[in-house]
Amino acid sequence: MTWSDGKCRCRWANPANPRYIRYHDEEWGVPVHDDRKLFEMLILEGFQAGLSWLTVLKKRPAFRKEFAGFEPEKAAEFDEEKIEKMLQNPQIIRSRQKICAAVGNAKVFLQIQREFGSFDKYLWHFTNGKTQKYNIFPCPVKNELSDTISKDLKKRGMKYAGSVIIYSYMQAVGVIDDHEPQCFCHAKD
Repeated sequence: MTWSDGKCRCRWANPANPRYIRYHDEEWGVPVHDDRKLFEMLILEGFQAGLSWLTVLKKRPAFRKEFAGFEPEKAAEFDEEKIEKMLQNPQIIRSRQKICAAVGNAKVFLQIQREFGSFDKYLWHFTNGKTQKYNIFPCPVKNELSDTISKDLKKRGMKYAGSVIIYSYMQAVGVIDDHEPQCFCHAKD
């Protein structure tokens, strides 16, 4: 479908919401190699579980503030007092379970950084540094790669890191290019 700006986009991109369009056009599926951005997207994908991605996008600025600019070193130090403060903020998703998981995941994220040199090296080693294109539409919600990464992250102690969440995460950070073939963002071979 061609939009009023002359571009074809994935069917899921909501033309009525500029925030969603910006996310689709500028972020989703773009390969990310910056650890802070990888941490941000991991945290946001965990909070999205059971909710719409648009809900998370709307709350993203408040999440960025509450999670200290998505610095994993700072998030890993959050104590019960900080968690209680976060639970009072209506600008974020106020789930104790998800907030506590995010704090724990920050600790695991740092352990992975120490082991691999960066989270980027850890994540992208599963694909030898190459974006995967499956061209299966509609997109699956998980696959063998997300199963493998999820299993490894859970073994290391991560929560909200099931295969479906990890598949969405891989789409978000460009490990998987699931833009529809007609979409102007679809990477050409």
